[in-house]
Amino acid sequence: MSAPFQTDIETGNAASRRPLSARLLEAGAVPVPDMVEAMGEAHLTATPLHRVLQSRDMVGADILARALGDGASLLDRDEYPPDPEVTSFLFADECLAHGVLPWRLVGQEVQLAAASPEGFEAGRTLLKAQGRDAVMLLASESVIHAEIGAHHGAQLVAEAESLVAAEDSCRDMGRAGPLRTLVALTIAAAAAATLWAAPLTFFTAILALATLSLVVSQALKLAAMVASRTRAPEDPEPQAPLPPVTIMVPLFREAEIATALTERIGRLDYPRALLQVLLVLEDCDEETAQVLARTRLPGWCQTVVVPEGTLRTKPRALNYAMRFARGEIIGVLDAEDAPAPDQIRRIVARFRNRGRDVACLQGILDFYNPKANWLSRCFAIEYASWFRLQLPGIARLGLPVPLGGTTVYFRRDVLDEVGGWDAHNVTEDADLGIRLARRGYRTELVPTVTREEANNRALPWIKQRSRWLKGYAMTWAVHSRRPAGLVRDLGIWRALGFQIMFLGALAQFLLAPALWSFWLILANVPHPTEAVLSAPALHALFATYVTTEAVSILSGLIAVARSPHIGLMPWVPSLIFYYPLGTLAAWKAIWEVVTKPFYWDKTQHGKSAPDGPGADLVSRDEGLNALPPRRA
Repeated sequence: MSAPFQTDIETGNAASRRPLSARLLEAGAVPVPDMVEAMGEAHLTATPLHRVLQSRDMVGADILARALGDGASLLDRDEYPPDPEVTSFLFADECLAHGVLPWRLVGQEVQLAAASPEGFEAGRTLLKAQGRDAVMLLASESVIHAEIGAHHGAQLVAEAESLVAAEDSCRDMGRAGPLRTLVALTIAAAAAATLWAAPLTFFTAILALATLSLVVSQALKLAAMVASRTRAPEDPEPQAPLPPVTIMVPLFREAEIATALTERIGRLDYPRALLQVLLVLEDCDEETAQVLARTRLPGWCQTVVVPEGTLRTKPRALNYAMRFARGEIIGVLDAEDAPAPDQIRRIVARFRNRGRDVACLQGILDFYNPKANWLSRCFAIEYASWFRLQLPGIARLGLPVPLGGTTVYFRRDVLDEVGGWDAHNVTEDADLGIRLARRGYRTELVPTVTREEANNRALPWIKQRSRWLKGYAMTWAVHSRRPAGLVRDLGIWRALGFQIMFLGALAQFLLAPALWSFWLILANVPHPTEAVLSAPALHALFATYVTTEAVSILSGLIAVARSPHIGLMPWVPSLIFYYPLGTLAAWKAIWEVVTKPFYWDKTQHGKSAPDGPGADLVSRDEGLNALPPRRA
């Protein structure tokens, strides 16, 4: 017995209707060769024909709407706005799931705006369950999404700000402002009093803590370097049918980079009917919105405007935009990113070759302006060490992976399961990586490269790094609230690895000035601890410090050798003058944890152009050089 309503892949509507292809060909709207190509892609990707035509910009939106709706014109929301009382007939989730919105009530019938006939049928079924009948109004998906945001935005924003459970979120850190400030000042005053009363003892204790954090952190770095020498075999090319993929690109005050963004993302080699790119804007960002309004966006790219809420952060915007995503795989790119053309295919292939426990894939980040100045050179060396050595090694060691904020991809169902991003955490990526690990999921590194703009001005660099370190501090505080629970979720060694990565990183930057005192020995200046430490002990500490510095230099040299920037080799030793900037950033971060924990110190992009023509072009095999060849 057949179902009372059937659809086919071409029409997306009742099987008795004339095929969409026939209607468009008769109208002369699409040339025959283009239609044959579109029908072939629809078959290969198991995608409705109208979505293929729309994504390939083969036919105008109004013409396609008339063909889908038997002559109906595309709804103009300015001339015919929705009734706010009627829009509440369906829940926001129902509207988003089917691309519909109840528009107006005419007599006893609900005018239901829909982006496709199959969406209308699903929405009409929901309304019939309420005892209401519906007639169809055709509207573009972008119009429907905009109106859903306008009429359900307050609810969606509130949910976006609190998706993560309270016990897993840092949002309570902003509730005890005066008390937290008082406690912090009390601790600072106690430390100052101890320093005044027993300066030598205080300094020796700080030096011991700094040395301990340095040794354990560098030991982990060395272990990760060794572990990174092995890698997984190459994934075979993914075969059809391919999954739909959504890439979200948060934009805030990115008018200078918005135009280049669409060109760079347009290089991605993936069926357009299966690719959805959401450009996520804040409602107050009129400048970026105007630039995008003047830009002809392709059919697979649309904007999502995030309404005002109680805070304004990247993770809040991502949580909101995810409600409009239709992909089975969710990716995040930054505004200035230039991904490798085959990036999505590599991601799909890796997910297919792994079990569901591999819920997240992290790509390699690099820069397209490393030669701009000394700061960008050092930043490029640091990134090479982190993404080409440390993160692959950390993943290989089975430790929780603190994610990068871009070129990161998730299984949609798992992302929903863990509650998305913590809207209040300013390094939402690192926090999410730990939450995934605590739920039993794994992250792997994939040899695909995205190039972006290196922040190469001192003050903006310090602001950016302070935001990262503030997020590290908040992430550490959240996951260390219940140490027994952390050990239960991760196991003792992985929990220890988490402490080394987060608390160790903070301690290294905050306590670094104590370690710098070792250079006094080379200058034949008496060291402050000579009165309490024997000469052999002091020399042993100095040798330990020099050894750890050598590990950092070795890490930089190996990482640069695995990158396209081999010319940066001579600059690796100069990192010794680069990392002190991180100490300034760390103390700024700690101050902000106390005074304004959720403040997003925004990095402005578009300030430094690529080093030359084609510097933002990534070859398909560039990521393969991130690791040495596999041994037979």
